[in-house]
Order: sequence, then C-alpha cells, then structure tokens
Amino acid sequence: MTDTSTTGYAVVIPTLARATLADCLAALVAAHGPEPDEIVLVDDRPDPDPDPGALEHPLGVLGDLRERTVVLRGGGRGPAAARNTGLSAVVSPWTAFLDDDVQVGPHWRDQLVQDLAEAAPDTAGVQGVIAVPLPGERRPTDWERGTAGLATARWITADMAYRTEALKQVGGFDERFTRAFREDADLALRVLDAGWRIRQGRRTTRHPVRPAGRWVSLGQQRGNADDALMRRLHGPDWWAKAVAPRGRFRRHAAITAAGAAALLLAAAGRPRAAAAAGLAWAAGTAEFTWARIAPGPRTRHEVTTMLATGVLIPPAATWHRISGEWRHRSAPAWQEMTA
Repeated sequence: MTDTSTTGYAVVIPTLARATLADCLAALVAAHGPEPDEIVLVDDRPDPDPDPGALEHPLGVLGDLRERTVVLRGGGRGPAAARNTGLSAVVSPWTAFLDDDVQVGPHWRDQLVQDLAEAAPDTAGVQGVIAVPLPGERRPTDWERGTAGLATARWITADMAYRTEALKQVGGFDERFTRAFREDADLALRVLDAGWRIRQGRRTTRHPVRPAGRWVSLGQQRGNADDALMRRLHGPDWWAKAVAPRGRFRRHAAITAAGAAALLLAAAGRPRAAAAAGLAWAAGTAEFTWARIAPGPRTRHEVTTMLATGVLIPPAATWHRISGEWRHRSAPAWQEMTA
C-alpha cells in the first residue's frame, strides 16, 4: 500500500476561466486513483471584480471533489504569481501543477501517486508526459507545430509535480516572469542548483492545440524579454542548462539590422549600399518565411499568415529582447541572490 503521508498531493491550477477549464477538471475527477488532498484554483482574471458565473460550470463538474476545492484570486499578475498564490494554500507534501487547458489521462491519479512513491528523497520534481494531438489528415500549421513542441519540453508546468518543501526552499516561482514562458525553466534551474533532482514520470496528460488568431506568433515575441531575464539570472549558457532550443534571435537581429541599415542608407543618399542592405534583409526574411511555410499545410490562409508575420517577427523579436535587456539590466544572477 502506498504511504499517503509521503505521496499526498494538492493540485494547483491557475486559470483565466477559459472554456477549457471544465474539461480539465472533468478529466481530473474521472481519473482513477487516490483523490488529491486539495484542489486550488487561482482565478487570475485581471478584472478586479470578475464575473463569478464563469466558474459555476467548471466547479459544478467537480462533484464530491468540490468540498476539497478552494478558489483564490490571483490579481491578474500572470501564471507565475498565480501559482505562488496557490502554493501558499498548500499543506500537502507534493504540489501538482496543471494548466487549465490540459486533460489528464484516465489513470492519471494512480500514475501520479506511483510517480511520487518512486521519487528518491533527493528528487524534488516529477514531470508528466505531455501528448499533443495533431490533425492526421493534413500537415500541422506553424501554430500547431509550436504547441507540439511541448511534448518534448523540459519541466513544463502543464503537468509538473514538485515537493512543496523544495518549492518553498527556493522561493517558488519568479513573478517577474509575467507570461506563461520560461517561468517553469527558471524554477527548475533554481531547484537543480539547490541540490535537488528532477525526473520524468509515467503519467500522461493531453494538451490540445487551442484555437489561435492569425497574429498569435507575433504576440509570442514578447517572450524574448523573458529570455533576457533568463540570461541575467542563469548566465549566457542558460540555453544549455535548460536543454532549450536556442531559437532564431540572432538571425532576427541580423535581419532587423539589415532592414534598418537599408532605410538609413537610402535616407543618406547612398542607393547602392542601401540596395545591398535591402537585398540582405529580403534574403533573410524570405528564408525565415519559407522555413515556416515549407513544413505546413500551405493553404492560402497559412501562406498569407506566414508572409505577413514573417516580415514583422524579426523586428518585434529584436525590440522585445532589447527592452528586456534594459528592463532587467540590474537583475542579479541566481547564485548572487542566494549568496
């Protein structure tokens, strides 16, 4: 028999009261295995007086687990702060974080408790296996491919269980990460630096691809500011430490510099130099755009979206990275903060 004194767990779910929350909670209720000691929903809608009716249906699907559920207000400060709010209410040995747009597997609760029971004393975290369903009748879009990357990402809080003690030891999530980006990698690196281990578990959670508008990839470029904070906190090699793809920022910066140079040289009356810089900009933009079009479905909507965003993403990425470097220029390294 599993010792629940060491495998007792709470589930913390930050939410914006999206329509996916009801499915998330319904899957949690339907899963076989020991029930969570507590479920903490953190309503992170920025409205100071959000409509409580938006949570009525999700809470209604909880059934008997409703009495173990508490709803806290997050204040709209982002998922890192919302998870800290949820963590502050947890008394269980383990805290399992779920996103409000995932659906745990039918044996998730059994598998989670088994994952926790098998964790060595120096293991602080056990990650779930993320499955991203993609369309089988066509090639995935750029947005779908990006979401599919979650299946191989390290330490993501779509399904991540941590010892509550370890979380409190490192101070929880860094609330300067106001987007759902890099806050999980930062936490994991601090946990590892504190001498703990993190391992992969067996439980499986489904992460559907949520609908997204044409300009979603442009908005994602705000994450470049979070990369600047990661660099300040964990050094220039943080990519390697976090086993994260390095991305295309250097190419984006080069494309942006070529475009800016073309405009400045043209304004200065140097047409040949401006043409050369403009050619470099066009070549870089074309390569980036085709790299996103080639593996996709190549529908008219997808191609026109890639063409439009392919022009705008490099300068947007560069702007957000520069603004992030400036905003976090005084942030001390993680080791310096704990010295």
